[in-house]
Amino acid sequence: METRHATVPVFKLYGETRHWPTPDLLHCESIAERSRLHDWHIRTHRHADLLHLLHIRDGEVTLHLEGSDRHLTGPLLIVVPAMTIHGFHFARDIDGHIITLAQPLAGYLSEQLGQMGDVLGRAAHYPLADQPEAEAMATLVRQIDTEYRRPADGRDPLLHALVQALAVQAARRAERRRPMLARRHDKGQDHLQRFQALIDAHYAEQPTVESLASRLGVTSAHLNTLCRRLAGRSALQLLHERLLLEAKRLLTYTNMTISQVSDALGFSEPAYFTRFFKRHTGDSPKTFRQRQ
Repeated sequence: METRHATVPVFKLYGETRHWPTPDLLHCESIAERSRLHDWHIRTHRHADLLHLLHIRDGEVTLHLEGSDRHLTGPLLIVVPAMTIHGFHFARDIDGHIITLAQPLAGYLSEQLGQMGDVLGRAAHYPLADQPEAEAMATLVRQIDTEYRRPADGRDPLLHALVQALAVQAARRAERRRPMLARRHDKGQDHLQRFQALIDAHYAEQPTVESLASRLGVTSAHLNTLCRRLAGRSALQLLHERLLLEAKRLLTYTNMTISQVSDALGFSEPAYFTRFFKRHTGDSPKTFRQRQ
């Protein structure tokens, strides 16, 4: 959520506020090239219109993604869509590349890949050890890096073809990680996706599950059954999780007062917001903010 209080820096490439540094819609560099300039610590930030694909062949990284930290070891692929709050702390011996796509190219790839293109819109990390896509991804990244660094006939279409192939491999890896039950594309899955889209659009209005179920043309009981079967949580839990995520973002990354956060999230009184937040996190908003 953008407000005048927001303090999360929005960069082109990390540390840059100038225009896109090359005429390409794709940028490729080794992770070490940029991270060594910042003592291997890329602080929390986001990009308005850039997508990152980080391929780590070997080495360790602490990944900060939307308020949570994970310590990961290569080989792995990390996907960071536009507007995702993220940061990294790399080991000094990190071996890998970061491929950055401008939004027009990212959007084109998503459209070309159809349903598989969803992988480019989800912030996630995918371990690659002992995975069938690992070798193909490593080869594609090497080819992208080589082609990116030298002008040659057919460079642009080849780069686009290579990054599209990389996106396909990422989608295959992501698809196999999903539970078999969630993989089935049935009417229930469609309802769940539409429900999550409604949550994203209206969570700050504090809608009831009944009102959202009605917009989907199902009963609240049926919606709850679908959510528990496909997402492992009730419809109300999914709604509360989204509300809580936004609350944590605003408390961590803005200087909005707790009263302002409460109002932005649709609570009629700050006291109600405080009770809601403490019930789900164990901390008051003030304590949570101080800890962050």
